[in-house]
Amino acid sequence: MAIPLAERMRPVSLETFMGQGHLLAEGRTLRQAIESGNLHSMLFWGPPGTGKTTLARLIARHSKADFLAISAVLSGVKEIRAAIEQAKQSQQLGVSTLLFVDEVHRFNKSQQDAFLPHVEDGTFTFVGATTENPSFELNNALLSRARLYRLKPLETEALQRIIGQALQHETVDVKLDLPSAGIEQIIAAADGDARRALNILEIVIGLAEEQKEGTGTVSEAQIAQVVAEGGRRFDKGGDLFYEQISALHKSVRGSNPDAALYWFARMVDGGVDPLYVARRVVRMASEDIGNADPRALQIALNGWESYERLGSPEGELAIAQAISYLAVAPKSNAIYQAWNRVMADVKGGGSSEVPVHLRNAPTKVMKELGYGRAYRYAHDEADGYAAGETYFPDETGERRYYHPVERGMEIKIKQRLEYLQQLDREARK
Repeated sequence: MAIPLAERMRPVSLETFMGQGHLLAEGRTLRQAIESGNLHSMLFWGPPGTGKTTLARLIARHSKADFLAISAVLSGVKEIRAAIEQAKQSQQLGVSTLLFVDEVHRFNKSQQDAFLPHVEDGTFTFVGATTENPSFELNNALLSRARLYRLKPLETEALQRIIGQALQHETVDVKLDLPSAGIEQIIAAADGDARRALNILEIVIGLAEEQKEGTGTVSEAQIAQVVAEGGRRFDKGGDLFYEQISALHKSVRGSNPDAALYWFARMVDGGVDPLYVARRVVRMASEDIGNADPRALQIALNGWESYERLGSPEGELAIAQAISYLAVAPKSNAIYQAWNRVMADVKGGGSSEVPVHLRNAPTKVMKELGYGRAYRYAHDEADGYAAGETYFPDETGERRYYHPVERGMEIKIKQRLEYLQQLDREARK
């Protein structure tokens, strides 16, 4: 079986390790500990593909220690004891051991208890990797004996270098002419995960290799197809079914209760499950009415619940009531548009971290990291509003997605938002 590209590209020295400059730059604590050989138990906390396993391997290599890895997902107390025994045997031969525990947050209490004494007596140097907050997943005894290092998603520059090196790697047979826009697509899809970037790149290289000419080209469209999440169309009926539900939805949007009721009746008469229509009506309430009349959503839910309680034919009248109310209600797609804008931003951007001042700090570790220290409690501010406060990630800056319309309840919502925005402008002068 061919070795995956991500494994072939795994760095073999600290100099070739990409990212995590806040931990490994010259003069940083972790870098100094590695270079001095003064190792200590550690916890690497970060998202997938940020180098947790690789860094542990490099530390073992630099320290001339045996690297012993176990998975908390696959290992029980038996496997832990076997690893401990192997470390003791190496210790008797004068060789130290670095025991790496992947997904350490999956260890239960008994597994952690079996593990702890040997961390304390120096049988091995413990390095744990976790994608979850260790404050919640590990017991205090183990947490207090390991220094926590937070790994961050890889930045664009690091991913560009990784992709560039991979394209030139000796194990890649085809010389791939990859467009810069294609590289950007891969980086965006990777979302700070080097492994994901290399996995995508390997598929792209495979497409180029199919040309069997030594030099390959892959189009932006092909790359887009590789990185696309994809999705399967959910089809419960034929074209007529969807044409009728479309006609019903557009009649509601167009404020024509008579046509809306007609299409609902056509669908019921054709044998459609009224619960399907009820679910679609709830969608209409948010998509086409929103905060112009917040009651619409509740009335739609009431129609759904009434049908579940009564069944046919009595319950159909409740759905019809909801449909007619939605049709005559003031219309706004401001929430619908806002949601589409924000989802486009989220999918197109990286996983920006939550600002430190917005994070809760229920544990000592989190308090020490400064979580929530600068948070302003809005209820203690004038008018119950922290004017000038920021709630978006630092990388994105302030955004505006929701633009209320001049109809229904949204008239008042718009006035309120404009007032608050004015307070923000004055506070930031």
